[in-house]
Amino acid sequence: MNRISIALDNFGRAVLSNVEEMGKILLLFVSTLVWMVRPPLKVRLIFKQMEFVGVKSIYVVVLTGTFTGMVLALQSYYGFRMFSAESLVGSTVALSMTRELGPVLTALMVTARAGSAMAAELGTMRVTEQIDALYVMAANPVKHLIVPRIVASVFMLPILTIVSDFMGIMGGYFVGVTILNINEGSFVRNITRYVDLDDLYNGLIKAAVFGLILSLVGCYKGFNTSGGAEGVGRATTEAVVLSSITILISDYFLTAIMF
Repeated sequence: MNRISIALDNFGRAVLSNVEEMGKILLLFVSTLVWMVRPPLKVRLIFKQMEFVGVKSIYVVVLTGTFTGMVLALQSYYGFRMFSAESLVGSTVALSMTRELGPVLTALMVTARAGSAMAAELGTMRVTEQIDALYVMAANPVKHLIVPRIVASVFMLPILTIVSDFMGIMGGYFVGVTILNINEGSFVRNITRYVDLDDLYNGLIKAAVFGLILSLVGCYKGFNTSGGAEGVGRATTEAVVLSSITILISDYFLTAIMF
């Protein structure tokens, strides 16, 4: 009985800790919304973060999207060949990229590159008391540090997703038409036949939500860092893991609602 009681106690503490953390993240989100609409708008800081989150992530997004589309074309070709439906490879690649893989893989890559950097940068500022210095100077840290990062992520993730979708479809086209000798006309015609603008729009909505998640979690973990250099490393790891898990879970619910 003692072991069962200890196990239940530990489980309850873990649940309460997670619920408390989610509440703190929501409070930070509300605070961000409040400071976002208060003038002045930090345009220079927002553009700086847009460059960091978006422009500097293009290389990894292009590589990820291209090879994802190529693998999709290769795998779907071998499956459709059993039913003499090779012409559907193009539409399969396009639908997979625009609806799911484009926004999800882009968000995961940006989380690994930019989300971790947000947590590490803010965590370093916290342990070196730079955030406390902002309070002393009557400058709100949420306004100066968190709002630009969240705004930039929400705007840039859909743009990066468009790049990923395009490169994925081009990668699938290259493998399907050039390497596997699928009829070019059938490949392109089935894309235009089965892929609607709604598929793209819904994927971009997902990307914006994922951008909000990765930036909010990264900023929260970094903003609440403690424990020196070790704490910064721990916060960075937790930010990437929590952001990735939340993105995958939210993707399921968004898909269930949209499609």
